[in-house]
Amino acid sequence: MRRHPQHVDPRTLRQQERRPLSARIGGFLFGLVAALAVLFALAFGFYRLVVAPAQEASRELAARPEVSRSGGLSGLAVRLLLSTKEEELRPVSGDSDAAPISFEVHPGETATDVAVRLQNVGLIRDASAFGLLLREYGIDRRIEAGRFQLTPAMSSQDIALALLEAQGSDTVLVTLEGWRLEQVAEAVGQAFGSGEEWQRLAATEAASHAPQWAGLPAGVISLEGMLFPDTYRLDPSASTEEVLGSMLANFELRFDAERRSRAAEVGMTPYEVLTLASVVEREAVVADERPLIAGVFLNRLRLGMPLQADPTVQYALGRQEDTGRWWKVPLWAADLTDTDSPYNTYLYPGLIPGPICSPGLSAIDAVLWPEESDYLYFVARGDGSHAFSVTFEEHVNNVSRYQGG
Repeated sequence: MRRHPQHVDPRTLRQQERRPLSARIGGFLFGLVAALAVLFALAFGFYRLVVAPAQEASRELAARPEVSRSGGLSGLAVRLLLSTKEEELRPVSGDSDAAPISFEVHPGETATDVAVRLQNVGLIRDASAFGLLLREYGIDRRIEAGRFQLTPAMSSQDIALALLEAQGSDTVLVTLEGWRLEQVAEAVGQAFGSGEEWQRLAATEAASHAPQWAGLPAGVISLEGMLFPDTYRLDPSASTEEVLGSMLANFELRFDAERRSRAAEVGMTPYEVLTLASVVEREAVVADERPLIAGVFLNRLRLGMPLQADPTVQYALGRQEDTGRWWKVPLWAADLTDTDSPYNTYLYPGLIPGPICSPGLSAIDAVLWPEESDYLYFVARGDGSHAFSVTFEEHVNNVSRYQGG
């Protein structure tokens, strides 16, 4: 069937043409505001999903007074490029116990030269991304000759900070959270060639070198736990006493009066706090879980339950001849039942005799200010995080779910 054109009243057309100017302006402004709102939403989404993660990853660099972020359009371009390089700036290795590598910056080397060599020796993932990071914070113009002890477990941001410490011919020694005394000795040996002497001193001279306020029990001779993990810039000719003294002085500075006072409030000596913090350091992978893990251990101690912490057994087992590793992975059931040591928290209840590693400040604070809960158990999920539970039945279910047994 044919359709005739719809008839439009000419008066209607004239009325539309005579629509007030204010209404037309209002419609235009409404459309403009709507378009701006869409643009703002897109920009905010881009910032949250892309730019913010990159800024978060480099916040430690931004907080340093020695660095300043590049400005202008070129600085914006660098930041936008960096926001797409988050994966390339991650550590080469997820193994916090990876052996340190001695790296030397030669006089006259450019930032590009240094970045390429860092990638070639396996300390960074991507030289171009690392170069952008150095440029963003002006470190590319301030790299000086020096020797460094770096590890593949350090992120690009950590390595950039270490390079910032170079001054002339100084040796930069980097020690990581969670390293036991022998691992620190290996790094000292690479840097200063006196690892064995340093280890002998650190393992036997607690009586004369440990701070009096630490509250060491009678008979403790090792400085394990007090060798504060940090980046140290020292003269290449520094003696073993000077290297050890720098670490202990840093420990005294970090475990300050507020933390000592807090230890007394919670009924623990600083040494006991340090001891439990060392276990938390080795157990926790996700930083936010440290206070919760510390709370679980404190709950178990209050109830007289054994800590049942794998890292304490790893510490008791020591260096593994077949792998050369200091921390055995994986542990077998026989390791938990047959390792007769006061550090085996599956066999012996209560707090272990002393620290098993050098804990960082966040692990120490987790023990001093734990997250309160009713949890008594936790099990690794396999992605670094843990599943927590109140009852043993819940724990068994979590073990079955996440570890298949």
